[in-house]
Amino acid sequence: MAELRRAYGAAPWHLLLLAGCFAVAGWIALRLAGEPAAGRMLLWFVGAAIAHDFVLFPAYASVDRVLRSASRHGGNRALLNHVRVPALGAGLLFLVYLPGILGLGDGTYTRASGLAPRARFGQWLAVSAVLFAASALLYGIRRLSRRARPPVR
Repeated sequence: MAELRRAYGAAPWHLLLLAGCFAVAGWIALRLAGEPAAGRMLLWFVGAAIAHDFVLFPAYASVDRVLRSASRHGGNRALLNHVRVPALGAGLLFLVYLPGILGLGDGTYTRASGLAPRARFGQWLAVSAVLFAASALLYGIRRLSRRARPPVR
């Protein structure tokens, strides 16, 4: 067992978990192989991976670095997560619902739902504003509760 760990570089359960993940991914690939839109799905997947790795990751890593630097100089590191969490929520909502937010995908949406598409950008902005407002409120409550407590000696 120690020799396997030394040769593989991780615990045996890690190898089993990876084998299971590859089996599931292979099964899904076989199921999609017969789909007429499999080529388009693969193109979207590769495009999303490239867009994330070369555009989105450097962008949000740079913003996070600036936020960390600002919180370090301001002496308030707790604020960082109160900005990160709603930003993550707003960003994920934007990526998942991008066609609906921007009013794209006219034919696909109409065929799938029978409804006419309409841009939901204002609704996404409202949800994002609520996320940031809730986070700011929670941050304010936490700051006030820390001030109200007597210092620990």
